[in-house]
Amino acid sequence: MKSLKIAILDMYNNAPNEGMRCILQLVRRAQETSPVNLSFDVFNVRANTELPDLSYDIYISSGGPGSPLPTEEAWEKPYFELIDNLFAWNQEHDLKKHVFLICHSFQLVSRHLEVGVLSKRKSTSFGIFPMHKTEAGQADSLLGILPEPFFSVDSRDYQVTEPNESRLAELGVAVLAMEKERPHVPLDRAIMAIRFTPEIIGTQFHPEADGEGMLRHFQTTEKREQIIANHGEAKYEEMVRLLQDPDTIELTESLVIPTFLRQAVAALTSTAAEQQPAGVTY
Repeated sequence: MKSLKIAILDMYNNAPNEGMRCILQLVRRAQETSPVNLSFDVFNVRANTELPDLSYDIYISSGGPGSPLPTEEAWEKPYFELIDNLFAWNQEHDLKKHVFLICHSFQLVSRHLEVGVLSKRKSTSFGIFPMHKTEAGQADSLLGILPEPFFSVDSRDYQVTEPNESRLAELGVAVLAMEKERPHVPLDRAIMAIRFTPEIIGTQFHPEADGEGMLRHFQTTEKREQIIANHGEAKYEEMVRLLQDPDTIELTESLVIPTFLRQAVAALTSTAAEQQPAGVTY
């Protein structure tokens, strides 16, 4: 196999963000260590209705601002057509497409597949929080490498809750992680990670977030004042402390997407080698 192609779906709708910087940083690091050549293209989905075709091997769909509830925007129908086509491709072909869905994208696909209830939160979830693995998460080839609990950045106005058990069983979907336990709050815990298929996984948290870059971003005057105004000084100080702890988001950032990419590359190259006709080299 000469090379593999990665499609990065930018769901930020041209809003200022740290997510795309972090995703691109991780993909470029993977390019440096991959045993095969990796190339990537970025598609500005919501702002420009740009979407990749099925010629890519790996797809990463980002988080983003705004509502994941149904809209009439031009990008939504072709986005879900792409998602359906990726699932269909994997059912029909040995050489699978590998997909990672982050936060907003996770919420969209969870709504589309009806695996849980998507709703607006009573208040914004913003901070660095513990995520708790389910039994399936403990055994998962990706999330299983993380400690219990593990920490990640959570930034959401919406949430997927109430796993639809019959739908999960019908689709063969596994819930891998849940929101932190809040015994004093009589509200459903959000689903924080799902293995949709062996090749398609999604998280409602932000595994791409990096401690060093986000700490630098949060310590700018504008961002500091914004966080304190919206969430209070105690929340700001807690986030700065956790951003400096190598066992929280720095660990998650170093493991989740890098391991996803390594596993995808390994699976794709192994399958391609099996399909290679005898005596043919590339």
